[in-house]
Amino acid sequence: MNGRMTVAVYGATGHTGRFVVAELERRGVGAMRIGRDAARLAQGGNDAAPWRVASADDPAALDAALRGAHAVINCAGPYLDTALPLADAALRAGIPYLDLTAEQPSVQTLTEQRDARARVAGVTLVPAAAFYGGLADLLVTAVVDPQRPIERVDVATGLDSWHPTRGTRVTGERNHAIRLIQRDGKPTAVPTTARERRWPFPSPLGDVDVTLLPFSEVMTLARHLRIDTIESWLATLALRDIRDAGTPPPQPVDALGRSAQQFVMDAVVVQHGITHRASASGRDIYAVSAPIIVEATVRLLSGRTLTSGGVRSLGELFDARDFLAALDTIDVSFDTITDRHFNRRDEHESQ
Repeated sequence: MNGRMTVAVYGATGHTGRFVVAELERRGVGAMRIGRDAARLAQGGNDAAPWRVASADDPAALDAALRGAHAVINCAGPYLDTALPLADAALRAGIPYLDLTAEQPSVQTLTEQRDARARVAGVTLVPAAAFYGGLADLLVTAVVDPQRPIERVDVATGLDSWHPTRGTRVTGERNHAIRLIQRDGKPTAVPTTARERRWPFPSPLGDVDVTLLPFSEVMTLARHLRIDTIESWLATLALRDIRDAGTPPPQPVDALGRSAQQFVMDAVVVQHGITHRASASGRDIYAVSAPIIVEATVRLLSGRTLTSGGVRSLGELFDARDFLAALDTIDVSFDTITDRHFNRRDEHESQ
């Protein structure tokens, strides 16, 4: 890839935005920091990446801020408010757009309202290129035959804690949409009565209680794979953490600024009577989103894609196994499960 490439990072002063800027610099890619607050941008110091001020509701300012950029990464939630304006600015500039959304409605809206236009323009828009959405999409895609129907996908996210950022808090307050799973190949509302089960995560978590709580992976997977049923589960302890207003934000514990949080994401897929399992483990769901979205950006800019143009998911755009192997902060494993009823165990239990 041309070393003169520059990637604009909108929301660069936020918690995850700072990880993204640092990852771009680690990869030798130029970063342009964009945000709404000049004072916060200036705090980066003389050696930090250059910055420009623009608000998501000011198209002219966004156009000026993106001038000279070869791609834009949107790190500023709630994406219900920022995805369309930033994607529109990317379309006007003719450059790829990527974001970190875990919000199902923002993926739906971007797809419904901008996919056709982006395909005509030949511009690639990639929502949910992060821990939520993108990682699950890659894990599932890595173990399936994309040309054949898939009976069932379960994605379970195990966290030993979840200390939410301010952005996560604001998004939770803003997003009141009914969460969707997939049944019979169609979006279906999550039952009003909470569904829980016990999930046998690989090391280091082990058996953990999980609650049915889908994120943006349901939307991204359904976009490019023929799946009858998709359900997503989150560690119940982590759900309690983010619902508790007293849970503090994440605190850095290492030189990279990562928190001590551990995660395991487990994707269990039934296709043609075989149950496949793909698992990813690592540290800090916010920090790990940076190498995912930066890897996607670098591959887009260097033309290492399977397709292009329109609203696309990571698994649709890239060789999933090769992409996962490139993520040096995530441990990934693949297996086949002999328990034919693994996915359906306790699925009707509720609390």
